[in-house]
Amino acid sequence: MTQAAGKPGNASHPSAGRAAGAPQAGLDSLFSALGPVGDADGPAPPRPVEKWNPDFCGDIDMRIAADGTWFYMGTPIGRHALVKLFASILRKDPERYVLVTPVERVGIKVEDAPFIAVEMAVQGAGERQSISFRTNVDDVVRVGPDHPLRFERDADGGLKPYVRVRGDLWARVKRALMYDLAGLGVEQPAADGGEAQFGVLSDGGFFPMARISELAV
Repeated sequence: MTQAAGKPGNASHPSAGRAAGAPQAGLDSLFSALGPVGDADGPAPPRPVEKWNPDFCGDIDMRIAADGTWFYMGTPIGRHALVKLFASILRKDPERYVLVTPVERVGIKVEDAPFIAVEMAVQGAGERQSISFRTNVDDVVRVGPDHPLRFERDADGGLKPYVRVRGDLWARVKRALMYDLAGLGVEQPAADGGEAQFGVLSDGGFFPMARISELAV
């Protein structure tokens, strides 16, 4: 792995109190449904959130900032194990991001992607190359058909890479790793016979960054 992760936030974990106007369903009931928080080592156990479809109970005052920091009622959530617990029950519905348990579903805000890819590891080379990422909540994914890479343009025209973690939840690859990705880039002809593309290979797939004509000279 080439970059170290920082702990999101530095404040104590949020209290069980609710913001003014928040729905009756809040952190109390989430904790009750999920059980103990656990420790900060490794990702939280996977949960079958795609199978849970309780009623929507409204929004709570929780936000994931663009840098991956989780906030509750305006305060960073400093306990990493708590962040990972919430991340384990996060889901992207068509209308919004939600925290979901078997008994309730509450909306939260996400400024960009819910996760940040903070470390990268590369094995092999060429067609046998595989690229893996670790996120800020300790999920490890290997880029491939189930965990594709996509690239978007930012406001300044630069490239922002994202890797799918699970479902419709993506991790934005931190800027420092973008340069490492670019260093792995190769040119490939377009499948439709069009303009050649520049991108990276992983697990037998090619993930285009840009057309050759779009690259800065």
